[in-house]
Amino acid sequence: MSLFTRPRQEPLPDADEGRGAQRGVPDSGGGTPAGAGRPPLRFRFRPRFPLRLRLRYPRAARGAGVGVSVLAGVLVFGALLMPNRVERLSVGAFARLPAEGILLAALLLALPARARRIAAVVSGAALGLVTVLKFLDMGFHQVLARPFDLVFDWVLLDDAAGYLKESFGRSGQVLAVTGALVLLVGLLALMTLAMVRIAGLMDRHRHRATRTAVVLGTAWITCVTLGVQIAGVPVATKGNTEFLGNRVEQVWAGLRDAKVFEREAAVDAFAGTPPEELLTGLRGKDVLFTFVESYGRTAIDHPATGERIGTVLDDGTATLAAAGFSARSGWLRSPVTGAGSWLAHSTFLSGLWVKNQQRYRALTGGDRATLTSYFRETGAWRTVGVVPGVRRAWPEGDYFGLDHIYDSRRLGYEGPYFSWTPVPDQFALEAFERLEHGRADRRPVMAEIILASSHNPWVPQTRMLDWDDLGDGSVFDAMAEEGDDPEEVLRDSDRLRAAYRDSIAYSLTSLVQWLERYGDENTVMVFLGDHQPVPAVTDGRGGMEVPITVVAKDGKVLDRIAGWGWTPGLKPAGDAPVWGMDAFRDRFLTAYGTGS
Repeated sequence: MSLFTRPRQEPLPDADEGRGAQRGVPDSGGGTPAGAGRPPLRFRFRPRFPLRLRLRYPRAARGAGVGVSVLAGVLVFGALLMPNRVERLSVGAFARLPAEGILLAALLLALPARARRIAAVVSGAALGLVTVLKFLDMGFHQVLARPFDLVFDWVLLDDAAGYLKESFGRSGQVLAVTGALVLLVGLLALMTLAMVRIAGLMDRHRHRATRTAVVLGTAWITCVTLGVQIAGVPVATKGNTEFLGNRVEQVWAGLRDAKVFEREAAVDAFAGTPPEELLTGLRGKDVLFTFVESYGRTAIDHPATGERIGTVLDDGTATLAAAGFSARSGWLRSPVTGAGSWLAHSTFLSGLWVKNQQRYRALTGGDRATLTSYFRETGAWRTVGVVPGVRRAWPEGDYFGLDHIYDSRRLGYEGPYFSWTPVPDQFALEAFERLEHGRADRRPVMAEIILASSHNPWVPQTRMLDWDDLGDGSVFDAMAEEGDDPEEVLRDSDRLRAAYRDSIAYSLTSLVQWLERYGDENTVMVFLGDHQPVPAVTDGRGGMEVPITVVAKDGKVLDRIAGWGWTPGLKPAGDAPVWGMDAFRDRFLTAYGTGS
């Protein structure tokens, strides 16, 4: 019982009934048992101290009781109307009539006492879970521009915890995870208690509650019929029903997706192509596929970033032209945005739309050939992976057809981490030159290089150094202590965009300078973004598109893709062709295969 509800009057046993009578035992006279014909006695636990407070301060007790009831109502009403996206939070969002609340009130009024209590507990817990799911949606929309997937996204929570640790330290990770757990448990408990409180209140004021439910139900139907809106928002809503309906549909679609992907993966136009007919137009060339983290269309199109990045790309085009290189650029549509780089990488290399973790696991556990594995299949290239963002074993590397993998531990880097980024891009490219590309006794190399300096949260940042001064990376020590605190930058969208812009400029400059310094007649580089940055940076611009560029000295290499309609230079035009990222593998193999 609540601390501040008025105690009900309970019947007490007569003084002369004795203990036996109190237990329902017949009295010594052998007649009718004492208390026969009376309502059965009900004993309730009533703490003395709260009861004394209520008796001593009745007005305060009644006021507190009303306050608790009001808070319970606000909590339930707010949960029913709360949207699942941050940008939809407004006063107008809560100035509506939720159909689910009216129906739930009617149900609680119609049920008998015991069933009503059970229904209150169950519905309160369910509403708490729905609220937790809405909070998850808010977080996912802020980072990935999509809602939380109940089938595939649980694994991403572990990745998020790892990101927090690398970006904000162990204490930041512990605080964030603890806060999330407290929020989860607190929401479930408070929502359940609030619903029980409201159910009890409705029972004590049944007639008034019934009239209120009828009036609200009539008002809801009227508003739906007349299409009543406030500031363009319908007054009557069934948002939770639609929200849960979409989730059920999402779950079913996710469960069916495995068979859909299996059928798609079984179709490979190049599966029967003899190795000697593959990639004949690139024989003798060093082919580098380089991913620039978070290099999305926003970097070029957004007013806060476009001028600086446009200058970097224009200057880079001129620098490379002076060194004898030419370039062609276009756009690809990534399957992800904000995060999930491995899904974009596998989409690009496999020619399949890898949009979730289930597809990724099915792909890497199967035998679908990738662009990189086709290079290895020819026997004409040594295939390597440079993955400075990887800190532990990466068994998928063998699936992608890589003979050797250089992760963050195998690049010879002894310098500091830059937030999430273990190795600066300039050092990673120099290490690739030292370990593979610059070796005199080597055959042509195909490399997948995944640059990480432009990874969220983009601070602290690195600066370009003289390539001869990089050493073992300890020269970066001072830089890691400079700059703003990541937490402060993440709270300010303008500073966040500036940090993003500068990190992309650094990554692109590293690529241009490496090509200028180490590229030759046999160097072919394909570099692209894996996905757009988080929505706080994109500001709704650019969709899912990322730039892609092919650079080569040998004119014959670019002649083979003349029909693609791509823009000359490192900067794709706004109207350059846009392909799905899954389309690149087959187009590339066709362009550089026998008969092209």
